Amino acid sequence: MKIRLSVLPLLAVLVAGGACAETLLVDRANEKPAVAMPVRGQSMAQVESQYGAPQQKLDPRGGQKRQWPTINRWVYPAFTVYFEKQKVIDVVANQAGADEIGPKPPIR
Repeated sequence: MKIRLSVLPLLAVLVAGGACAETLLVDRANEKPAVAMPVRGQSMAQVESQYGAPQQKLDPRGGQKRQWPTINRWVYPAFTVYFEKQKVIDVVANQAGADEIGPKPPIR
């Protein structure tokens, strides 16, 4: 009985220590965003006028078939915007630092 009681606190410390070692992008994304991001349905012109020119415009992907629309991607410092036919379909937060676990870098 004494052995079991002395092992439990050690086990709790090991589990708690390992759980707080990494920061997840999902946790930061679930919080209230620090910067405003484009909303779904905005046009490319609206995004560019509101947020300025993107740091990078990645090569378009898709479009091989009629049912696969071309997706354009614009990279800003805090987020990446995905467009289908000139309209925003999604916005993804970028990693804040190298220690944060999040999406893989986009295919270039």
